[in-house]
Amino acid sequence: MAKQLLYRRLGMLALLLGLAFAVLVYRLVDLQMLRYQELSLKARTNTHKEYLLEPRRGDILDTKGNLLATSAFVKTVCADPALIGNRQTEVARTVAPLLQMSEGDLLQRLTPRLVRNTNGTITTNHYVVLKRKVQAETWQKLQMAMTNLSFGLEEKQLPRGEREFYRDLRRGAIYVERMDDQLRVYPNQALAAHVLGYVGMDEREVNGQKLLVTSGKDGLERWFDTKLAGVRGWRVTETDRPGRELVPLREQEVEPRDGLNLVLTIDSVVQNIVESALAEAKEKHTPLSISGIVVRPRTGEILAMATLPNFDPNNPGASPADARRNRVIADIAEPGSTFKTVVVSGALNEGVVRLSDTFDCEQGHFHFAGRVLHDHESYGVLTVEGIITHSSNIGAAKIGIKLGENRLYDYIHNFGFGTRTGLPLQGEISGIVHPVKRWSKVSIAQIPMGQGIAVTSLQMMMAVCAIANKGVLMQPMLVDRLEDRDHVVKVQYSPQRVRRVISEAAAEQMVTALKTVASPQGTAPKAALAHYTVAGKTGTAQKSGGAEGYLKGKYFASFIGFFPADNPELCISVVMDEPKQGYYGGQIAAPVFKQIAEAAADYLNIRPEDGGAAPISSTTAPALDNRAVKTAAARSQ
Repeated sequence: MAKQLLYRRLGMLALLLGLAFAVLVYRLVDLQMLRYQELSLKARTNTHKEYLLEPRRGDILDTKGNLLATSAFVKTVCADPALIGNRQTEVARTVAPLLQMSEGDLLQRLTPRLVRNTNGTITTNHYVVLKRKVQAETWQKLQMAMTNLSFGLEEKQLPRGEREFYRDLRRGAIYVERMDDQLRVYPNQALAAHVLGYVGMDEREVNGQKLLVTSGKDGLERWFDTKLAGVRGWRVTETDRPGRELVPLREQEVEPRDGLNLVLTIDSVVQNIVESALAEAKEKHTPLSISGIVVRPRTGEILAMATLPNFDPNNPGASPADARRNRVIADIAEPGSTFKTVVVSGALNEGVVRLSDTFDCEQGHFHFAGRVLHDHESYGVLTVEGIITHSSNIGAAKIGIKLGENRLYDYIHNFGFGTRTGLPLQGEISGIVHPVKRWSKVSIAQIPMGQGIAVTSLQMMMAVCAIANKGVLMQPMLVDRLEDRDHVVKVQYSPQRVRRVISEAAAEQMVTALKTVASPQGTAPKAALAHYTVAGKTGTAQKSGGAEGYLKGKYFASFIGFFPADNPELCISVVMDEPKQGYYGGQIAAPVFKQIAEAAADYLNIRPEDGGAAPISSTTAPALDNRAVKTAAARSQ
């Protein structure tokens, strides 16, 4: 009986051992044969990593090589709440000042939370982002602070497990992502902000990885984004269980190709001169906005382009959208009297009039097509030159009538109105130029006065530059070349001639007339320069309210001029929207032109016409803010 019980027990034990062995064999077969490919792929995924390597975004430089935009490599600081345990308060107190974050916010982020992983298992979270765009110097200080973090305990006397907890907390609770990020830095803050634009972060999926990628959002940053961004590289490697790379097992590495540098035609000193002069005028006349452009007429190179209000591209979100709009190319308005240069140039080119021809300006009241056209003064008989000198609306209207609708329209189109200039910036609009079939009976008289047509400041500027350039319209230039990190030129841009719009002889006659504008008899004696002859034109355009007609008391005031008049080096435009304390272009825009012209001529060492020394400007623009890039980067975090 006892033996039977023993045998029965041995049999049961053998059966159980056999079942256990069978289960083990099945498990081994399942793991090693049936699920081999699945599990080997999963195991390889756990240790086999592929990282995308971001290239360094190219710099933006002015024509003299001064830095306007650059990129600094920065860290993304993360935390492992599971390694912090219940010591969030001490860690938050240590980390908060260095990251410039509140302790309360950090406490919430450092508190462990239960999450469900990809296998469906509930576990404590091991990853939370504390702050992006942290400079390397700050990360080094953070590491030192964590290494020296004290919890007020005699840790050497603690059990081994607790000692290891504090060791791991100091070493790994706060860490950075393996791949550095980039911080775009604009060292001169708002200088040339509307030209440079700014960048932002986009989430993109690349090869199955979700990445935050820097991309241009406006200005040259957006237009040349692919050139500035460069080409990504990649690294295929093995890691250990904690995720550290096993460098000897690295399989493949392709270095990223850095983005190209953008070298502009903008001169940062001239840009600063313009912005300083505009800021003074804005404070004095409190317009809604004020814009200025400086161009070399012979080449179309833009040395400065500015509009106020502006913004700091280091922190574009701090300014309203209205301040980020480049009004030079994105806003249109009736040009007013500056447009008389177009109709008179066309008439001179066609031989319809000569500068000495006379027109009766009707003592300031001209009845035409059921409308009465007015002058700002009561003029009688004026020569064509005098019509420009005194800016007679009636005289310009009569010249336009003599030129005729079709020829006037052709000159409007040939001078570049109604089409974009081709400037490499987003947001440029073409303006409003109606075809002749849509003109009213009075259009032929109104358009020569600068009414019934809408243009951008840049279009009007380039039209005047065409007159200064002996009748040849140039395409405006902002970018001189693209070069690599070693300053090897990859793309060189050259001045682009658009078309000849008037003959050289007609242009010379027009310059002769425009010289009188800055004379004591003209509408802009305040634009006259001591050492150079100025040719230019004033503009005072009443703002249109659309269906409401013209808005009482609201004007655009402008002046566009170039010098030396017979051999122009610079053409300068100043436009104010709804200025106060005066609104005539010759009264308030011309002095700003003069201020910019004197300082720019002094800086560029433009030879005076009288053979003397270059003038010393009466007003000195503030020097460029050349503080270190890392200082700007710190402020923009």
